[in-house]
Amino acid sequence: MGHLDHASFGWLTPALSYVMACIGAALGLSCTVRALDSTGRSRRNWLITSASAIGSGIWTMHFIAMLGFGVSGTDIRYDVPLTLLSLLGAMVVVGGGVFAVGYGRDRTRALLLGGLATGLGVASMHYLGMAALRLHGTIHYDPLRVALSVAIAVAAATAALWAALNIKSSRAVAPASLVMGAAVSSMHYTGMFAVSVRVAPSGQGLPGATTMQFIFPLAVGLGSYLFLTSAFVALSPTAGERAAYAFAERTEALADTDPAAPQGFTGRGAAFRSRRGGGLGAPEAATTPVTRS
Repeated sequence: MGHLDHASFGWLTPALSYVMACIGAALGLSCTVRALDSTGRSRRNWLITSASAIGSGIWTMHFIAMLGFGVSGTDIRYDVPLTLLSLLGAMVVVGGGVFAVGYGRDRTRALLLGGLATGLGVASMHYLGMAALRLHGTIHYDPLRVALSVAIAVAAATAALWAALNIKSSRAVAPASLVMGAAVSSMHYTGMFAVSVRVAPSGQGLPGATTMQFIFPLAVGLGSYLFLTSAFVALSPTAGERAAYAFAERTEALADTDPAAPQGFTGRGAAFRSRRGGGLGAPEAATTPVTRS
């Protein structure tokens, strides 16, 4: 049996992978909260962004953690198409979960269905990523630990979606994302501790790419995407801010046409005008305040 090292760079890869999981969770939760306060195309666009953020976050978390993974007696390579499939699969399955929450009429049923789908998306990404592993030997899994890792993923996803349905303030996203990031990291390392490798030494070269050739550049690219999208979401006004802006605009227009109308809102309209910009689907959401379904 080959000796497995899950942190060959010390605490660097576990800590950095946890940070990326938290960023993906925070961005996904923020987008889901925005989606639930929107309608039509705006809701759809926010949910798509949420799915891509959560999927990218858990994928980046997984493969940053895998940068510190090693097996004595063999090199490690990754099958490129299968690795990319794990990323796409995570986004698609997680998307099914967040769309179930975003459009479900029965909140309890939507939460359970969405949590199950999202959790399975997290787990499928992990095990598809592991299936992309190439080494001299065979990989075996402890079924009980695998089942435990899937249960952790489903529980974490359900808790995160529950938070998205009940969060009323953007400040509450931070603690919820810290919890989800911890749960995703726990799921990853539980799944990794289910792994054992029987090494079969060989002089033949391994197919696939090394972590530095493929995994690291892609992880950096996805990490940049998460940071840039986080900045975009932070700068996009919420539904309440857009509704207040629209109200101030109407009030200012009324003041301009009717000298007897109250004049106290002109400055407010100008203040909101300085923040104008609707993000994903803003023109549609700017006209009428909406409530969560």
